[in-house]
Amino acid sequence: MLVGKRMTRNPITIKPDTPVAEAQAIMRREKIHHLPVVDERQRLVGIVTEKDLLYASPSPATSLNVYEISYLLAKLKVEKIMTRKVITVSEEDPLEEAARIMADRNLGGLPVVREGLVVGIITESDLFRLFIELFAARKKGLRVTMVMPEKKGELARVAAAINNRNGNILAFGSVPGEDSTQVLATIKVEGIAKDELAALLKPLVLEITDVREV
Repeated sequence: MLVGKRMTRNPITIKPDTPVAEAQAIMRREKIHHLPVVDERQRLVGIVTEKDLLYASPSPATSLNVYEISYLLAKLKVEKIMTRKVITVSEEDPLEEAARIMADRNLGGLPVVREGLVVGIITESDLFRLFIELFAARKKGLRVTMVMPEKKGELARVAAAINNRNGNILAFGSVPGEDSTQVLATIKVEGIAKDELAALLKPLVLEITDVREV
């Protein structure tokens, strides 16, 4: 799946001369945490986050009164606090690449750019929604977590066994196991009783660590 299929299209943007107070108001009103900053040609020149705006605001311990704080925030422009070297992705990038960049760089969102123009934004929320869909979290079924050998054809054996019992696989995912010879896999199935599924899978895997109805 590509970024273009999951990004938020035509995101709200601001200009470099937008006051910080206005940017804060936009984020609160729209319930967003990132604002790409564009120039008069709509080209990306920076980005501001909720954290940037928080750090730009005076500390609660300040001796300034509310009117002085409002005055300072009205004078302070986004261009003074925005990140100028923005990490971006394109619509054609794989979603997992965007997720890797966000995890490695500790970023909550990435502008999606086409020929310098902002056409979307991909955020943690978009990836969380995808995660829910990939694991069929909104569908009823049996969720089984198991340790499997890291060998060619193991998943095919499990899938064939479930299919032969008229079961339907709703979702499957795996992560590396304790060593290179194993994977920790999670599978979600419908159409088979809990005890029957556990008995079916037990001889095909190294260990079943959890079986539950979800």
